[in-house]
Amino acid sequence: MSNGIRRFGTLEGVFLPTILSLFGVILFLRTGWVVGNAGLYNALLILVLSGSISFFTALSISSISTNIEVGTGGVYYLISRSLGLDAGGAIGIPLFFSQAISVAFYIIGFLESLKVIVPHLNMPLYGSVMLIFFAVLAYFGADFAIKFQFVIFGALMLGILSVGLAPGFIPLKENLVSHYKNGYDFFRVFAVFFPAVTGITAGIGLSGELKDPAKSIPRGSISALLVAILTYAYFMSKAAAITPHSDLIENTEIFIKHALFPPFVLIGIWAATLSSGLTFIITAPRTLKALSDDRITPAFTGLTLGSPKNEPRMGVIITFFISEIFVLMGSLNMVATVISMFFLITYGMINLACLMEIVAGNPSFRPRFRVPFYVPLLGFLGTLGVMFLISALSTIIALFVVGLIYVIQKNRSLKQDWGDVKAGVLISLARYSLLKLQEFELNPKNYRPNIMVFTGNPETRPHLAQLANYLARGNGIVTYINILKGDADNPQDIIRKEQARRMLREFVDRNKLTAFYEVELVENPVKAIECVVQAHGIGNLYSNVALFGWGHRKDRENILLKHIRKLVNLEKDILILDYKKDRGFGDFSQIDVWWGGKGGNIELMLLVSYILKLNDDWRNARVRVLKIVKTQQRQEIAENNIRQKLENARLEGEVKVIVNENRDIAVTELINKESQFASLVILGLPIPDQGQEQSVAERINNAISTLPTTLLVRSVFKKGIIEQ
Repeated sequence: MSNGIRRFGTLEGVFLPTILSLFGVILFLRTGWVVGNAGLYNALLILVLSGSISFFTALSISSISTNIEVGTGGVYYLISRSLGLDAGGAIGIPLFFSQAISVAFYIIGFLESLKVIVPHLNMPLYGSVMLIFFAVLAYFGADFAIKFQFVIFGALMLGILSVGLAPGFIPLKENLVSHYKNGYDFFRVFAVFFPAVTGITAGIGLSGELKDPAKSIPRGSISALLVAILTYAYFMSKAAAITPHSDLIENTEIFIKHALFPPFVLIGIWAATLSSGLTFIITAPRTLKALSDDRITPAFTGLTLGSPKNEPRMGVIITFFISEIFVLMGSLNMVATVISMFFLITYGMINLACLMEIVAGNPSFRPRFRVPFYVPLLGFLGTLGVMFLISALSTIIALFVVGLIYVIQKNRSLKQDWGDVKAGVLISLARYSLLKLQEFELNPKNYRPNIMVFTGNPETRPHLAQLANYLARGNGIVTYINILKGDADNPQDIIRKEQARRMLREFVDRNKLTAFYEVELVENPVKAIECVVQAHGIGNLYSNVALFGWGHRKDRENILLKHIRKLVNLEKDILILDYKKDRGFGDFSQIDVWWGGKGGNIELMLLVSYILKLNDDWRNARVRVLKIVKTQQRQEIAENNIRQKLENARLEGEVKVIVNENRDIAVTELINKESQFASLVILGLPIPDQGQEQSVAERINNAISTLPTTLLVRSVFKKGIIEQ
């Protein structure tokens, strides 16, 4: 991201914009009203509560800004560099519009106060003239606009001193306690006052042009907030001393009436509104330029149009037209409340970003200004609470807009060349979860398939990836493995590994698969399989299922069966898919599970069937559990056994027991006849003794050669994996 020329110090770059935003019209026109309703004690409590939320946010801003090199974009920059571009864009876009509309909001506020003197003022006309004046200041550079803020600040101080030096310093006794009127209570008065302390982010709008942001932002923001809080506390005490509570409630211009020199107070009110408008017409274009530099908004929105100091002139033009629309409207009403919601969401996100950085514990998070975790936590919760307190409807609208923009940005898959805190938080959560999982002895109730899929080049065997993706619906973990023969000392082999990993990643992304992927470079691929399966995983989160393809090549079949025997000895469940290219998975209408009656294969067979039916493709498939017995007497017993297992597993399925009293009819013939129209056939997998791999391979080929797509299953007999 390109930055502006760094030319502003703490005073003019942070303190002044912040203090001018904090000293809004509430200082002069609503402080007395707050005291009249809530009483001095409760008014000071309101100040402490609202000031604390803003203070916590200022501390969070200070912490984040002293950990990174702050660029153009102010609050957007801090959020996007902490939470990522998707979250940054979701906040940055509405933040820019809020800043642009706020220019109009404060101009309208100034004109409404001016109508006290000029009742028939043409607000759209004079508002447009003022907006043009502000836009010209911002277009030709922030330097003059910043200098103009000194003039405004001077006028504002005249108004403050005119009130502060007026006679009367001892609060009236009746003004110490509350006298709520017109249905107001503590929280409604709190909601009216809180916007007075929400200007703390105005000072970091020039972040890309500060000489030393890491020092200026904490010093300027915190000092401005403390000065503002003390000033508000003094004004509250002053209000309680000058007139009874009834007058404070009814007359919002009480400070003008009781000032040492009333015209100075009126000038101070105008200065308070104009200063805020000027601040936002400077900061809004910089937010837009930062969004443009990160490719969240079109490139033209960040054009400087020949500015020698890299001023965001196109942003000024866009801000002007947005503001002009609302100036011509003349009243913001509900829009003004939604604007406040977007600002408050921004403050909440700042606190959340700081909290996540602290919780994640990334070694890279080393701010010079450190805060304990409860500071951003309280700031986040307080901001969220205040939002709903001010307006639940506006809060819901603002959150919906932010969420919608987030989804859009997420789908755009924006690229960023920096890490964000989300990965750190996930790593911390994963570490915590793995350590807690290590404390438990795994129970069949918690069983879920964590599958290693030996895909090789997945483009040649996409059916394996497809089946694994179906099985991932069981909340298990799927990892695609490609084992390459090579030497880690050979640069060409390292390049081959990276190319294979990139292809595997592209395959997963392109097919939107829910899976991990790994490429292993080994000198002996045959011996590597047992090592890879044993080493894969952390603690109790290890792979428990291996999925292979049946290749119909005698040399590889024998090697695969040797692997299978060893993996079963290592207590790994085995799945082998014999995929018929001419049939695939058919119409996904029928799953036939053939149970031999011995061992624990039926547990895993039924679990696989259940997980498959969780997928849309298989949702309407009927599951049949079939068994072959030799006599009629065993038929009923077998049917009852199967139904009992289905009932225990709470699975729906048809039961069919076939009686084969004719020894001349082979079992494979019966299976082929019964399941010829199935979409998937699930059979048990025999495990050969050493030296018997060839004969077992022939038996398998004889059984599956004419069947539809078949899944061979060998379980290490974890009884109860589907019955809990």
